[in-house]
Amino acid sequence: MIDIPELAAQHLDAARADQYGRSAGIVAHDGELRQTVIALTAGSSLGEHNSPNAATLQVIGGRVRVASADGDIEATTGQLWVLTHERHSVHAVEDSTFLLTTVTGVGRESHG
Repeated sequence: MIDIPELAAQHLDAARADQYGRSAGIVAHDGELRQTVIALTAGSSLGEHNSPNAATLQVIGGRVRVASADGDIEATTGQLWVLTHERHSVHAVEDSTFLLTTVTGVGRESHG
């Protein structure tokens, strides 16, 4: 059993100690399914990148902004967002943790 809030807190502590304000770790990897806990300190970002075949972002704590050609969306604690199939970036508006769930490797290239 994985305690997501505890794991998120550990990664947030690690992000606060990281020069780039980031920390991440894979929670589950089963075939094409991958889940990763990501922590970003306020003002930190994940630069623009391609979208996987399918993905959701669920905010565990804090507030993040996802920017893409479709526009920006902000998600806060408890909210889940289905990521678009556009290149996007993620910016922490405040110290934040989120669970990124992706489906990869199903014989198609990433979107974007």
